Amino acid sequence: MKAVGVKQLKARLSEYVRLVRAGETLLVTDRDEVVAEMRPARRATTAAGPEEALEMLEEKGDVQRCAHPKVGWRWSPKGLALPAGTARRLLDELRSETDGR
Repeated sequence: MKAVGVKQLKARLSEYVRLVRAGETLLVTDRDEVVAEMRPARRATTAAGPEEALEMLEEKGDVQRCAHPKVGWRWSPKGLALPAGTARRLLDELRSETDGR
């Protein structure tokens, strides 16, 4: 990724636009502070599946994917570690209070 000052960008805009068109991303600086980013335009596309959707989000910078594959990894929610039937018991208690039983 290249950094270019505002003055230099203004003086050589066509050259930098060609770099961006070729796939380069440029950081635009003003007094050594990054103020903008120039990158190739993205075409609106639809994802064919979850993997393609993740790739699109990663390209946009919305997500950062893990560097290591999660082979055999499976997520399961832990919940609140309450005994089975706790939610039903609490709901029954609440319903009985509102029904006046």
